[in-house]
Amino acid sequence: MYLKSLELLQFKNHQKTRLDFSPQINCFTGLNGSGKTNILDGIHYLSLTKSAIQSSDTLNVLHEHDFFAIKGQFELDHKPLEVRCTFELGKKKIIWQNAKALDKTAEHVGLIPLVLIAPDDTELIKGGSDGRRKFFDGLLSQLDRNYLNQLIRYHHFLKQRNALLKQFAETGRRDLTLLGGYDEQMIALSQTLAKRRSELMLEVAPMLQAHYEEISQGQEKVTIVYDSKALDENFPAYFNSLRKKDFITKNSNAGIHKDDYNFQIGEHPIRKIGSQGQQKSFIIALKLAQFQVFEKEKGEKPLLLLDDIFDKLDDTRIAQMMQLISKHTFGQIFLTDARPERSHSILTELDSEVYFFGVENGKVKAEQ
Repeated sequence: MYLKSLELLQFKNHQKTRLDFSPQINCFTGLNGSGKTNILDGIHYLSLTKSAIQSSDTLNVLHEHDFFAIKGQFELDHKPLEVRCTFELGKKKIIWQNAKALDKTAEHVGLIPLVLIAPDDTELIKGGSDGRRKFFDGLLSQLDRNYLNQLIRYHHFLKQRNALLKQFAETGRRDLTLLGGYDEQMIALSQTLAKRRSELMLEVAPMLQAHYEEISQGQEKVTIVYDSKALDENFPAYFNSLRKKDFITKNSNAGIHKDDYNFQIGEHPIRKIGSQGQQKSFIIALKLAQFQVFEKEKGEKPLLLLDDIFDKLDDTRIAQMMQLISKHTFGQIFLTDARPERSHSILTELDSEVYFFGVENGKVKAEQ
């Protein structure tokens, strides 16, 4: 699988951009703010139907325009696949596969697996539990269509239950039968989804450890402890025991939306005791484990997007990443760098085909 070409129309700061790619390494160079990362984000849309940066599609429309369009020509299972994403202000986003519009964008997720390593990835360690849940839910959603559908159902019931709790508070009347129906759905879905999340952690653990040792050249034990009440046998009783609290807070206080993933080095949280280097190594190892899981489950190497990694990693970690790339561990790679001379020096030493693109103010020029 690889992306042969990309077209961006009125997407972020790209008025009209068309690019043809190498099936191996593609590097975009230019000053910060020139539009390099926006190209990677366009590829992210074609895989996951959404931006990796902006939560709202509206924010990705070029200033003073009312729509954007992204088109990619892929080769998938030795067959051509055209994917388009279109969005117009005031209307819903549409995903097209070979000129056929999909009824739901979720139908597309998982077809084109993708791994992104970006500058703010350490927020997975430093930030709140919501970011960690989104990361692993995104991973599982690309692997397992049933998981994605169940997750969508869960969040639907969560939204409806929270709205009902607010209605109870406003009217002073409580429909406990209706509330009980939501409770049953959320309890059952929480148990099913938590089990799948737990299974993923068992699969990821040895991969994470192996990649951490390779990247950091360290021997510390690293792991992820998945923390979920939904794995307990008495979870239904626990869920129901918080109903009084739910009435007071007007929110659901139990369910998988409260889960967390604890990143540890040794027996301690890496957020508290890990050095900056250890945290960076952990995140890269996690993303490489994600890559490995995709390759194992799908039989295809996912697209690998490396955003500004040369600025964020020290020389040792860059050398380790380049060693993996030189072994052709990965499939098609897209990366950005603000310093052209640095990326040319590093990448031309590899035994790989490399296409370089200069980016300036949303305009891209292929370098010869």
